[in-house]
Amino acid sequence: MLQQHEVTAVADVRSVPVSRFAPQFNRDMVKRGLHDCGIKYVFLGGELGARSNNPSCYIDGRVRYERLAQTPEFSKGIERLLRGMQTERIAVMCTEQEPLDCHRTILIARVLTERGVTVDHIHGDGSIESHPAAMRRLMAKFDLIEDDLLYTPTERMAMALSRQEQKIAYYNENFRLHKAPSR
Repeated sequence: MLQQHEVTAVADVRSVPVSRFAPQFNRDMVKRGLHDCGIKYVFLGGELGARSNNPSCYIDGRVRYERLAQTPEFSKGIERLLRGMQTERIAVMCTEQEPLDCHRTILIARVLTERGVTVDHIHGDGSIESHPAAMRRLMAKFDLIEDDLLYTPTERMAMALSRQEQKIAYYNENFRLHKAPSR
């Protein structure tokens, strides 16, 4: 499928590049399979993964993409992608098959499009969905697609992104704020 779409490199943005349920997606297997097809592989999960070790990226145990996007590591990862795009056609790989259920769409693709990059999503059946189409689908998912008198399209998009982030963002109990017992 990657060859069909003329992908020449894969950027793996999984924080933990292994799968208990699908060992063919473990980092070494993916890297070897891509190499055999003439596709380059780079691991960027440390920079662009959704499971940050930085406590400032969390609010009450849940990672916040806006905070994650402000870290030096994330910026470094985006810069690596942008440099790589000058010579390669890169597919960003993560765990989720549905683009709307993954930080690569809700966070990484959003940041890239803000920088003027055209992003398309490859679905499991090989079809392509443009990022704007995916964002329209996200807004429709939360009944925010229709114009209304209260919110601008930009505000409705922000609401949809926020709601989806709440559903999919990584939760780490270690970064949860514990309230002191009341007296």
